[in-house]
Amino acid sequence: MTTTPLSQSTPDTRPLNGPLDAKAFDAPRIQLAGVVDYAMYDRFRLQLDQAPATGLVVVELSTLGGDPEVARMMGEDIRFHSDLNPARRFVFLGKAAIYSAGATFMSFFAIPNRYLTRGTRVMIHERKMDKMLHVAGPLTTCVASVRAVLHELEHSIAIQNEGFENLVRGSQITMEDVLRRAPENWYLEAREAKAKGIVHDVL
Repeated sequence: MTTTPLSQSTPDTRPLNGPLDAKAFDAPRIQLAGVVDYAMYDRFRLQLDQAPATGLVVVELSTLGGDPEVARMMGEDIRFHSDLNPARRFVFLGKAAIYSAGATFMSFFAIPNRYLTRGTRVMIHERKMDKMLHVAGPLTTCVASVRAVLHELEHSIAIQNEGFENLVRGSQITMEDVLRRAPENWYLEAREAKAKGIVHDVL
């Protein structure tokens, strides 16, 4: 007797609440690996559009980082579709490495919907800027140029900290912990991430 694999038209009838075991992750509906960029976003949207409209939707990710704004775009899509259809449960599965922008994406999932495979590392760090500021011209123009860069820094920090707050909300990690550790790149092994409460379980 043969079994039919889960397809895009077949909803996953496994639990929409409560803890999940390893069997729930045997057929991720969305599988992503590599740099978080617009090419990944295209792959993400294609798979999201093909995922069932109800049931469990596992989103598997492995990444060494990338564009934090793309990570936020993917996260907002998860939030929007979760709000749009409560009959869908989006669950995050991090594999091997969830660095930088990967942690930003993970922050859009509620802690009960965050899982890591054994040995996975989560890396949290501050956003980085690489920009030369050349000041030349009338003094008022120079002041405006400096203020523009300062405003960019201030708003980037605000957006970054919103992501940090989403990541640690409901866990044993405080914002003070993140702001102290993030500048030097903070690595959390899967079991430590679970112990500190930023993920639900390790598979």
